[in-house]
Amino acid sequence: MSDKEMVSIEDAVAQVKKTAARLALLHLGFSTTLLKEFGEEKAKELIIKSMVEYGKLVGKHQKQDNLPAYGLYEKQSYKNKDFIDIRNIPLSENESVDFEHFKVYGCELAKTFIELQEEELGRLYCYVDAAKSMAEDPDKKFIHTDCLLCGDDYCSFQYSPTSEKEKEDFKNNNRDWKTIDPLLFEKKK
Repeated sequence: MSDKEMVSIEDAVAQVKKTAARLALLHLGFSTTLLKEFGEEKAKELIIKSMVEYGKLVGKHQKQDNLPAYGLYEKQSYKNKDFIDIRNIPLSENESVDFEHFKVYGCELAKTFIELQEEELGRLYCYVDAAKSMAEDPDKKFIHTDCLLCGDDYCSFQYSPTSEKEKEDFKNNNRDWKTIDPLLFEKKK
């Protein structure tokens, strides 16, 4: 046996879940403070702007440090087969993931938002998905087609081309960028 202390997979998973819950609580803490200080409209604008900046940082680190692209969830399903990590999906050399057949179940952050009945503020966190994808490639956006926080059983996504206005709004962190993910934008109204 090694001199190094080992942690069981179960304990490691439990700790990651706790970290995800704390990240959700941090988002809610900042969000509710902004709501109290600035009112709903201005607060939501600031929250989305913050998620854009956060997404840019995540996207930058994913490019530089080869951070995994996946999030904090129970499982992913691709073509009705379950995977823990998107990188383990068997693809041929020239094949890429077809997101029409990709689903994410049990988002740990969404579970916390739902438990606290804070789906609306939680959905603002979900803007990070489009932001980090545009940070990596401004010509396309990774948006929700289903969302656990919108009442669906899972999250699913699609890549779509971005317009010149969306690229400009993203670059300048303009308030109009909030429409980038129609499912999130329409549900929050």
